[in-house]
Amino acid sequence: MANVLGIDTSNYTTSCALYMSDTGEVISLKKLLPVKEGERGIRQSDGVFHHVNQISPLMTELLGDKNINIHAVCASTAPRPVEGSYMPVFTVGSCVAQTVSAALNVPFFETSHQQGHIMAALFSAGRMDLISKPFIAFHVSGGTTEAILVTPSEKDIIKCEIIAETLDLNAGQLIDRIGVLMGLSFPCGKALEELALKYTGKIKVKPVLKEQNCHLSGFENKLSRMYEESSDKPMVSAYTLAYVEATISAMTERLLQKYGKLPVVFAGGVMSNSIIRDKLSKKFDSSFAKPEFSCDNAAGVAILGYFKSVG
Repeated sequence: MANVLGIDTSNYTTSCALYMSDTGEVISLKKLLPVKEGERGIRQSDGVFHHVNQISPLMTELLGDKNINIHAVCASTAPRPVEGSYMPVFTVGSCVAQTVSAALNVPFFETSHQQGHIMAALFSAGRMDLISKPFIAFHVSGGTTEAILVTPSEKDIIKCEIIAETLDLNAGQLIDRIGVLMGLSFPCGKALEELALKYTGKIKVKPVLKEQNCHLSGFENKLSRMYEESSDKPMVSAYTLAYVEATISAMTERLLQKYGKLPVVFAGGVMSNSIIRDKLSKKFDSSFAKPEFSCDNAAGVAILGYFKSVG
């Protein structure tokens, strides 16, 4: 039995989670970083400041009234598990985790934000069996649009190799930029989805790919013109999401042709969108993180910490 604390301080969310291996239960808490009205993002220095202010109340809520022994602590210390991957915001979670580890005299483990996303998807989709098999994972968010070949690893639990990616704009960036253009509050995904569901017209989009990689910035210009000419928020929202879905779908098809019919797992905040998820699930034999595990969270980090502690 082991109870593992996981911490993730990503670009837009402060989160902590507790994984209890005896019951397989995850308790996860998170809070978005505040972004000023009309802004399309946040500076790293501001992100660090807000994480410092938000992590203590979250940790108190998660652990304060519980008589639980912590056996290990794990934190995401970088965006991706590759050399040179770095963002200052992750230092907050890493420092807090290492402090808790030292205070409790328990092991500290580190992982990446991306690996945490993938593990959270496996857990919430009921596909933990894939830990011992190769599969393709899509990590699609405001900061990332990548397809990853995931293979078992004794050290990392899940080893990630990028096999396709955006060559310019991330999918979440496209959604947020168009949303802010239309006056929506950042992050715009949920509001954009609600608007898109109101549109009943026909939509035809053609994704732009270079081999398995994608381009998204060109369509941003088209969407901007579309909104300037029509002011039709539901239509523009629907076209935005349709283009993202068509792009991810085309990338998936090419990757399955190249790597064979491997299982496909979709993770990241963009994959919590019901329109995108429903269309992709009809086309592919795939698994999706539940919405609460799609957006940035520390659940996967805590679970990875458990496997590292027993491995």
